[in-house]
Amino acid sequence: MARLLVLRAAPYRHSSHLCAATLLVLSPSQHRRFASFPSSPPTAARRILPSPLRVPIRALESSPGPTKEEQEPSPAAGEAQEPPQPAASAFEVEELGWGTQLAVKLRMLVAPPWQRVRKGSVLNMKLRGEISDQLKTRFSSGLSLPQICENFVKAAYDPRISGIYLHIEPLRCGWAKVDEIRRHIVDFKKSGKFVVGYMPVCGEKEYYLACACGELYAPPSAYVALFGLTVQQTFLRGVLEKVGVEPEIQRIGKYKSAGDQLARKSMSNEVREMLATLLDNIYGNWLDTISSTHGKKKEEIEEFVNSGVYQVARLKEEGWITDLLYDDEVMAMLKERVGQKDKKSLRMVDYSKYSRVSKRTLGLQGGGEQIAIIRASGSITRTRSPLSAPSSGIIAEQLIEKIRTVRESEKYKAVILRIDSPGGDALASDLMWREIRLLANSKPVVASMSDVAASGGYYMAMAVPVIVAEKLTLTGSIGVVTGKFCLQKLYERIDFNKEILSKGRYAELNAADQRPLRPDEAELFEKSAQNAYALFRDKAAMSRSMSVDQMETVAQGRVWSGQDAFSRGLVDSVGGLSQAIAIAKQKANIPKDKKIQLVEVSKPSPTLPEILSGIGGSLLGVDRAVKGVLQDMSSLSGVQARMDGILFENLGDMSGENQLFLLIKDILNYFD
Repeated sequence: MARLLVLRAAPYRHSSHLCAATLLVLSPSQHRRFASFPSSPPTAARRILPSPLRVPIRALESSPGPTKEEQEPSPAAGEAQEPPQPAASAFEVEELGWGTQLAVKLRMLVAPPWQRVRKGSVLNMKLRGEISDQLKTRFSSGLSLPQICENFVKAAYDPRISGIYLHIEPLRCGWAKVDEIRRHIVDFKKSGKFVVGYMPVCGEKEYYLACACGELYAPPSAYVALFGLTVQQTFLRGVLEKVGVEPEIQRIGKYKSAGDQLARKSMSNEVREMLATLLDNIYGNWLDTISSTHGKKKEEIEEFVNSGVYQVARLKEEGWITDLLYDDEVMAMLKERVGQKDKKSLRMVDYSKYSRVSKRTLGLQGGGEQIAIIRASGSITRTRSPLSAPSSGIIAEQLIEKIRTVRESEKYKAVILRIDSPGGDALASDLMWREIRLLANSKPVVASMSDVAASGGYYMAMAVPVIVAEKLTLTGSIGVVTGKFCLQKLYERIDFNKEILSKGRYAELNAADQRPLRPDEAELFEKSAQNAYALFRDKAAMSRSMSVDQMETVAQGRVWSGQDAFSRGLVDSVGGLSQAIAIAKQKANIPKDKKIQLVEVSKPSPTLPEILSGIGGSLLGVDRAVKGVLQDMSSLSGVQARMDGILFENLGDMSGENQLFLLIKDILNYFD
C-alpha cells in the first residue's frame, strides 16, 4: 500500500563570516527529501534522511544565516573570502496516520473532474522556452517555476502517479531556475519513483538539467551542440551614427553596462572583466556538476566538450545518455514498466492538468501559522500603462498595495519577498523600498531571489534584513543610467524641423531633441544621474550596515553571481525558497517541527478583459517581444536602475528574429 508522507525541515546550522552589504540574488528552491516505507502499520514512524549529495563546488546550499548582531567581524567589502562550507541539511519525515490516509482517499474519490488522475499514470512535463517565477492561471500560457516544483512534490506523494516523464527542450531561463528544477528532480528520486528524461535538442543548459534524471534518452537524430558557453553584448552606436542619431547617455558606475549598447562601439575593459568573471562562474559550475554526476574529473569533461560534441551517438558511447530511442519507444517502455497491459496509449497526465490538483487532496496543504509569499517579477514601472499586458512586470503602485495589506494583517507571521527582476524605474524602486522597509519593521521578512535581482530589483531586496540568493543568481548592479537622443542630423537628412519656446534656463533639458545639450545642460544632466546613484548607494550602505566607502567597492554597477555576492558579504545565505522559509520560521519564533501554511499573496486572478486579451493575443499570434517593446515605449522614463540584457547562451540558442527584437527593445528602452 502506498504511504503518504509529510516533510518538515529539520534543524539547520548558521553559516558564518557574513558581511553586511548590499546585494540581491535570486533563488528558487524548495528542497524536499523523500523516503519509501514498508507497508507496516502507520504508527507515526519518524526518520532523519540525510540530504542527497550536493555538488561540492561553488554551489552553496547554506543554512540560515545569523542576524547582523550574531555575525563575526567581516573583511572589507569587495574583498573576496572563501565561503564556509554549509552544514549538511536533513529532513524529518513523518508518516501520516490511517485517518489522514483515509481522508486523502476520500478526497480523491470526490475530486472534481479536472483534479482526477487515473491510478498508474505518468506525469508528463514538457520543459521548454521561458519559465516564469510567477504563478499562472488556467488562462495563462507558459510554464511557472512554482507550479513545476509543486508538481514534483505532489507527484512524489500521489499514489496515482507511478513516475515522471520529462521532455526537455531548449530553455530560455536563467541558471538559478534550472538549478531549482534540478534539485527537485534529485529530491523526487528519493520517493522511489522513476524520473525519465527525453532530450531531442541538447545544449549545455538542457543537459545540465537532464542529467539529473534517473534515465535519459534522445532520438537518433537529436540535435547536439555541446561546444561551451558564450556571453555576448551588442553595440548600436555605429548604426545610430549612420542614421543621424546621437545618444547622450549618463551611466554611473564603471561596471554599469546598461546604456553601452547605445553609447559605445565595443566592450569596456571593466565590463569585459565583469562578464568574464560571471562566465567563469557559470562554466565552472557546469563542469563541476557534470563531472560529479558522471564520477569523472573536471578536466575529462572539459576535454570532451572541447572536442566539439555534435553527434548524439558520442553521448551514448561516453555514457552521457542511457540510450537512443524515439519518443514512442520510450513511452512503450514506460507502459511496460507501469504494468499497463491494454492496447491504449501510455496513461499520462500533463503539466497543465496536474497543476490543478490541489495539495489538500494529497494531504499536503499544511496548516497552523501562515507565512505570506509576495512575488515580484519583471521590469519595474511606477504605474500601469494602457498597453500593459496581464502579469507584465512589477507595477509599483500595485505591489505597494499588496505590501500594505500584508503589513496590516495579523494572520501573517512572516513574509517571503520573492524577486526576479533586472530593475527599471528608479523612483518606483525607491517607493517600494520604503514600503518593504516598513513591512520589515512590523514582522520578519526574508528576500529570496530567482534568476536575477539586480539594480532596481536589488533596490527592493536591500530593504529586507536577510537576503537569500542562488549560487548563479545575477545580482548587484548598484548603479543608474539615464539618457536621451539628439536627432539633429536625422532631422536634417529628412528635412524635418522642430522649434521650442520655453521659459526657464533648463526647461528644454528633456524636450529638445533637435540639438545637442548645452554645456550647462550636460553638467546638470550628469549631476542628476550622480545624485540618483548616490541615493541608491547610500541607502544600500545603510540597509546593509556598511560604510559608504565599503559599499562603493562592491557597487559601481557591477553584476555579481550569487556565490561571489555571498563571499563578499552582499547576501546573507546561498540557497532557495525552502531556505528562506526556514529562516522566516526561525525569525518568527515558529517551532521547526510545526506545520505552516504558505499563502501566495500575488496569486493572479485575471479579469474578463485580461482573459479576452490573452485569448486574442494567442489567436492573432502576437509575439510577446513586440508587446514588450510597446510597453517599454509607453512606460519607461526618467532615471533607470536596471541591469543590461546580458546573454549567457550559445550563439545558436537565439534566432536572428529574436535578436532583432532585443536590439529594437534595447533602443526603445532609452526613449523618454
